[in-house]
Amino acid sequence: MLKPGDKMPEFSVIDQNGNNVSSKDLIGKKTIIYFYPKDNTSGCTAQACNIRDNYQALANAGYNVIGVSKDSAASHVKFIEKNSLPFTLLADTTTQMQQDFGVWGEKKLYGRTYMGTMRRTFIFNEEGILERIIEKVDTKNHTSQILTQ
Repeated sequence: MLKPGDKMPEFSVIDQNGNNVSSKDLIGKKTIIYFYPKDNTSGCTAQACNIRDNYQALANAGYNVIGVSKDSAASHVKFIEKNSLPFTLLADTTTQMQQDFGVWGEKKLYGRTYMGTMRRTFIFNEEGILERIIEKVDTKNHTSQILTQ
């Protein structure tokens, strides 16, 4: 599990447009990487829309925002178009990036155990050093959690 002070894990995955995005591309920018379980589900949509509605405040604070799930690039395109999302979504279809960040793990729902994505947000400085992790994400008020130190 990552902890504050750790370097950003190295990764290279595609975004919604099929462009390769790597951890090296993010050095030099303050970056928010948020992991969410699935496009077009109620909690994930609430979280994405909260970030969308407050995107300018995040940009004004100098943040680059990236969402990550195991959904395909095509699914991300539909999610972005449906909700007018102004930020990049990465398609971690192999879950390797999620494993490297420690957010892929065992979950329970209605007594059933399965592997899935833990909803977590990682905030990195310009040097790619982890400053903060938000483990208990409030999907409807996530931007205020990010901007409140």
